[in-house]
Amino acid sequence: MNVILIGMPGCGKSTVGVLLAKALQLDFIDCDLVIQKTAKMGLQEIINTKGIEEFLKIEEKVLCDSNFADTVVATGGSAVYYPAAMEHLKKGAVTVYISLPYEEIQKRLSNIKTRGVAMQNGQTLKGIYDERRPLYEKYADITIESLGQGVEQTVEQVAKAIKEYLK
Repeated sequence: MNVILIGMPGCGKSTVGVLLAKALQLDFIDCDLVIQKTAKMGLQEIINTKGIEEFLKIEEKVLCDSNFADTVVATGGSAVYYPAAMEHLKKGAVTVYISLPYEEIQKRLSNIKTRGVAMQNGQTLKGIYDERRPLYEKYADITIESLGQGVEQTVEQVAKAIKEYLK
């Protein structure tokens, strides 16, 4: 069984993912790091030098080519743009959407122009949030509202929700 974490950049997928993997005794993979390794450059560098379309192609290929077993997978925030990739990831997995209100995401993403967030020219963080939120909800088996919680509380909430879901 895999656990697929989805949500906006800054919602805590990578941080929660590492601790959740420990709690559930699973492996952990951060898809952003796989993308960087595949492209041999950082996320923002891919966007700056190759363009957003090439970044999205690389991300989709990484997701579609992935084969995980007994792993917590922190996806990039834009993973939900690829129906084939999401269907592939969801096989034998529980998909968890870590949800935060826009205002909290905005506070956490002070470095949006250097963080490697998949944004079209002229697109705003609010625009991305509004565009992606219905996709996160569509693909989620479980939604965790993490506002006002520490990382440990979120991990506990996710682990409990997964156990309930699998009953």
